[in-house]
Amino acid sequence: MKAVEVAVRDASGLDNSLVGVALMRKAFQPHQNGKPGGPLADAGAEGGEQEAESALFAGAMGRYKNPSSHRTVDFADPIEAAQIIQFADLLLRQVDRARARNS
Repeated sequence: MKAVEVAVRDASGLDNSLVGVALMRKAFQPHQNGKPGGPLADAGAEGGEQEAESALFAGAMGRYKNPSSHRTVDFADPIEAAQIIQFADLLLRQVDRARARNS
């Protein structure tokens, strides 16, 4: 999940002072009432979808990245560990898509 955090920061151009959940919320902040959203938010998507993407990335950081950043996390189940890696890969694909959309 650290790779996801780094990719989001790089693609969004946001400052290094933003980390984890706060970074995801800022990068994917939905467009509202004619106001621009975060740099990676999909302006073409419906508002609920934009909010869901923001929540998905923020939730991934809160659940899978933050705990291992602050303490030792024991993944006793290798299948679960592999699934988390696959989830991170899916998120990285979405970051690539957002980067392409904004180019």
